[in-house]
Amino acid sequence: MHLVDLLQQLTPSPTVLLLLTALIALVESLALVGLLVPGVVLITAVASLAGHHQVGAPPMMVAAFVGAVIGDGLSFWLGATQRERVTGLWPLSRYPEWLAQGARFFRRHGSLSVFLGRFVGPVRPVIPLIAGMMDMAPRRFLIANLTSAALWAPAYVLPGYLLGRTWRRLPGIPEALEPWLAGLGALIVALALVFSWLRHQTHHDGLIYRAMADLLHRHPRGQRLWQALARTREREAPLGTWLLLLTSLTALSALTLLVLQQGGPLPMDRRLDTLMGGLTLPSLSVLGETLARLGDLYGVIALILPWGLWWLARGRLDVLVHFGGGLFGIAALNTLGKALIGRVRPDTPLHLADSFSYPSAHTSTAVVLYGLAAAFIARELPLSRRFWAYWGAIAIIVPMALSRLVLGVHWLSDLIGGALLGLVVCALVQLAWQRRPHRTLRPCPWPLLGAASLALVAARIAWLGPV
Repeated sequence: MHLVDLLQQLTPSPTVLLLLTALIALVESLALVGLLVPGVVLITAVASLAGHHQVGAPPMMVAAFVGAVIGDGLSFWLGATQRERVTGLWPLSRYPEWLAQGARFFRRHGSLSVFLGRFVGPVRPVIPLIAGMMDMAPRRFLIANLTSAALWAPAYVLPGYLLGRTWRRLPGIPEALEPWLAGLGALIVALALVFSWLRHQTHHDGLIYRAMADLLHRHPRGQRLWQALARTREREAPLGTWLLLLTSLTALSALTLLVLQQGGPLPMDRRLDTLMGGLTLPSLSVLGETLARLGDLYGVIALILPWGLWWLARGRLDVLVHFGGGLFGIAALNTLGKALIGRVRPDTPLHLADSFSYPSAHTSTAVVLYGLAAAFIARELPLSRRFWAYWGAIAIIVPMALSRLVLGVHWLSDLIGGALLGLVVCALVQLAWQRRPHRTLRPCPWPLLGAASLALVAARIAWLGPV
């Protein structure tokens, strides 16, 4: 069975899309669980699929409405029946500030907080729980629950739905390419969700972390191994980073062996390259060229120069060494990998005449650059908001990688190999960083440095040629 046929079979039916929408809305509104689930991203993805497959917008909004009402209702019931025991449940047992923040919001706005809290991200899953704990009248809660859900559902469903409907109207996209794009989007969302879930579970209060700690501490050798992972008795073992390193390194090794054994492009590479050749969207080519310049040597220098100068002025050589080590390391590994494997590109423009295909240097460099940036930013954020840093990095990396397919200079497996190689380097840099405690990165003029980076990148795209 071809991959494209499998993707077509995996496309959700209208009924499944409606059930997924209701389930996501329920989970996002549910106390405790909703704190850890990126519901906005999931609903946008499912609504886009619904718009693409012409599922009606009203049923989608009704499904989101029903799920949101049930989720808030269950949270209210949990708060009313469990009360003080709620504080002992994970993750509130580890992060009591979430409950305190919601309580302050409830005291400030009273009964109106149930209505307002639906649209305020950090307190959305907690407010119904607190309303139940504080004996809010069930009738008043029900009115606020229904009215807020009636406004929330279209606000969250329609943007993604319109995106899916607009996609169907784009000219120049071969019909055979649509399952690939739908499958790619589903795969990216699934992998990002798995990553978010594992990141929480490998935190020192997560299930995987506690299970691993209990297992190893039963034996003397296991205790020594755990201490080696944590480096000291007092510090948390970076289990999530080790897991990222092992999984990405294993996947990279397997893919590279497959590429070497094939001796050329894989069947999926050839088929997707043929489909991409049928695109007749000039704007995509322009976007691909822009992203190519953003991700090359000049573009990377333009992005990091203001930040490097700032950290140098602040005396933060630790940040510069780790960030620079990651970028120099990925550059060396890309050069070595291309030379050893010697895979020919689908199309070789003049400025890439001496360069091979596997792995994709643009993809691997983007993963290291934006992945490390996301990791450093996430350390400065509360646990409940860290996923935004990683999702932001994904939103930049994916178009950067796909632009190589649009330009026809890489095979699909080149992008996958580059992404895996970048994750390996990210994990190694993070393990090196986590060996000892470091000072916070604050204060830092994030807006000013970001604006300087954007100005330099714009100048690079406008005035310098490809490199």
